[in-house]
Amino acid sequence: MQLNGIAAVVAGGASGLGAATARELAAGGAKVAIFDLNVDLAAKVAAEIGGIAMRCDVTSSDSAEAAFAEAAAKHGAARVLVNCAGVANPAKAVSKRGPLPLADFNKVVQINLVGTFNMVRLAAFGMQQLEPLADGERGVIVNTASVAAFDGQIGQPAYAATKAAVAGMTLPLAREFAETGIRVCTIAPGLFLTPMLEGLPPPARDALVASTLFPKRLGHPGEYGRLARHIVENALLNGETIRLDGAIRLAPR
Repeated sequence: MQLNGIAAVVAGGASGLGAATARELAAGGAKVAIFDLNVDLAAKVAAEIGGIAMRCDVTSSDSAEAAFAEAAAKHGAARVLVNCAGVANPAKAVSKRGPLPLADFNKVVQINLVGTFNMVRLAAFGMQQLEPLADGERGVIVNTASVAAFDGQIGQPAYAATKAAVAGMTLPLAREFAETGIRVCTIAPGLFLTPMLEGLPPPARDALVASTLFPKRLGHPGEYGRLARHIVENALLNGETIRLDGAIRLAPR
């Protein structure tokens, strides 16, 4: 799919991987709508790239429907969705304080998994109403998992479970949407220099990347954005979860 003139939505696009993706898609000529709870920060990124921003709670059907409707009214229905909204909230199943409160586990599930699916179902419905492009495509959906989906660490049961679920629904969604010309892929990033990690002191960062084969560093958000753009532009990429991680394998802790 050629990005020039195409409407795109980036959920969680106010910072980190999402902001980098919004910039990359806009650089390719896409009309980008940024969905985020932090609408002020989203508006700053949107102003930088000539896009639009709207407040969106990805866990809410009403909020997401309203955001898609507003974006469609301004840019037309989106042919591209990139899901970057998510939280980590590390916590053990049982700690010195006792068992993990179920509400804490459920919060991660709601944002990372339910929120991702909420965006997918609404975006795909809108794409299915569009006329196919010359190559038969109607749209492309890119979700975000994590290497924790495959080798999650101690303290990541909620995060790893939700990211494994995002990876797990990639192929079923790609199979379902194939008949209407919509592709679905997932990126599983390793350790990236995002707001989640920027606050760590250098020794802590060094310890995190010690098991990375090459390059021995944290990923740059722009590298995620470029892969997301490539997935959109490469019509043969479908139904796949792609690790973007320097061949890291996370240690147990």
